[in-house]
Amino acid sequence: MESVVENHATKEPEKTIDRKKVCPVLIRVFTAYGRHHLLSDFSRGKTPSDELQIYTWMDATLKELTGLVKAVTSEARVKGTTFEFAIVYPDARSQNYRIREIGATCTGRGGPDDFVTLAAKKFQIGDFLDVAIVSPRTRPGGRGQMMRGRARPY
Repeated sequence: MESVVENHATKEPEKTIDRKKVCPVLIRVFTAYGRHHLLSDFSRGKTPSDELQIYTWMDATLKELTGLVKAVTSEARVKGTTFEFAIVYPDARSQNYRIREIGATCTGRGGPDDFVTLAAKKFQIGDFLDVAIVSPRTRPGGRGQMMRGRARPY
């Protein structure tokens, strides 16, 4: 006789949302150029001033959210711009917030995080979404980076 080992720890398929029957949720999105916001920007009931309010569903992908941010942020439409997404959520043990990076997308290129959904990353109603918009001109090693007047990296 042979031993057979079966792996029952399979990934649970995501539930599809019927967008015609389910109401969207309001997501407060905060954008910053070149970096994420500091956690102190979310303390004592205050939030950063650069807020977008997006109505979408929990099955929204990071690529879909990238398109919504690009629609209202003209500087972010440059090919090669990276959008780094993070969830800002209240800490259950204190009155502070925590931040958890959930993925990144790039304008004009496909990536491994393009089809990651908010639900898959455990986004909850009431959490904030923080998006760092990194231009290809300012990213270290980016094609548009200018070296004039600066020390060489070697």
